Amino acid sequence: MQRELPARKNIRLKDYDYSTAGYYFITICVKDKHEMLGKVCVGDDAHIVPPYIEHSDYGKIVVKYIENINISYDDISVDNYVVMPNHVHMLIVIKQDNGGKDNGRKDNGGTMWASSPTAARIPGVIRSLKTLVAKECGFSFWQRSYHDRIIRNEEDYQRIWQYIDENPARWAEDDYFVKPTAH
Repeated sequence: MQRELPARKNIRLKDYDYSTAGYYFITICVKDKHEMLGKVCVGDDAHIVPPYIEHSDYGKIVVKYIENINISYDDISVDNYVVMPNHVHMLIVIKQDNGGKDNGRKDNGGTMWASSPTAARIPGVIRSLKTLVAKECGFSFWQRSYHDRIIRNEEDYQRIWQYIDENPARWAEDDYFVKPTAH
């Protein structure tokens, strides 16, 4: 007897065109919250250093492909991002509506595009990012899908920018933080 799998809930905003010019807050998670992208480092009392992320080799690959987005697309940029130990936050901008005509990609030998193009810009960029990272790492560690929020105004944009910048300092309170178990 074969069990029926539960239906996946679509978390995208119904009837929204994710190719529309605007600002998007994207969160991509590592499957099962495995902290494989790096670790949060905190300075000591002698050296006042704000918390920062020391990226693992996998985290450095993620950073490389995020930074490639700004090079690879004419109409899309990443305004701010942070690669945390088990998730990534990005502030992505679609600069103009082009209806997915040429997907705004530059002809750069396929540096950023590993997947077939789609008219929906945000899903296409995220799919390419995940695919290229997985290809270079030799396996995929990503959780299926991603979280998105459409940024509606300047106040929302500034709040999200600050959230991304302060994310390492608030790691212990983060929803994605996994409390170490005592041995």
